[in-house]
Amino acid sequence: MAPVVSKPGVCIDRWEAHLVAVLEDGTEQTWSPFSNPGSVLVRAKSAPLAVPQGYVSQVQAARACAAAGKTLCTDAEWLAACHGSSRTTYPYGDVERLGTCNDHRDESAAAQYLESSGASTFRELQNPCIDQVIDSLLPTGSKTACVTPEGVYDMVGNVHEWTASSRGTFRGGYYGDTRLNGRGCDYVTVGHDAAYWDYSTGFRCCVRAR
Repeated sequence: MAPVVSKPGVCIDRWEAHLVAVLEDGTEQTWSPFSNPGSVLVRAKSAPLAVPQGYVSQVQAARACAAAGKTLCTDAEWLAACHGSSRTTYPYGDVERLGTCNDHRDESAAAQYLESSGASTFRELQNPCIDQVIDSLLPTGSKTACVTPEGVYDMVGNVHEWTASSRGTFRGGYYGDTRLNGRGCDYVTVGHDAAYWDYSTGFRCCVRAR
């Protein structure tokens, strides 16, 4: 399915991005959603029931969108899509319904996998096994009610989504937290630079009219 309108002249992908590697001959190869792409040329894809890419920085996300002929969404574009035509706090309405999105779990996946909740955990957030813990990251669109009226899925929870903000912004929360830095569509993190990545950071792309 094609992207849907976020703002006039702008469309946004319905699903969080996954990546494919682009080989020298232009063909594509599957890329693990649990592996940072480093300097590999990767292209963003958007599809239902695909495991979305975590472990990606804003810089890498922007390059992957560009390789797909798209761009990272601006804050305004992302917010317009999340709030939807009804301008609600959550994609599905104004009243929070925990579990409608992949928006919380009783124990941190990082703490569960690393068997620690101490300060050392924060040095291990790039471990590829964290997002493979049971009941953590879900394939796109798995939470069928976590959708805007226009048909954009998972804008709250699942993975944080980088925007194009120069402040190094990601939005929407992730499967372990959608409350610490705001509620619903207004969740925002600005505490990291554009090169930062961990198990929770993902993205989706926008397309602007030419």
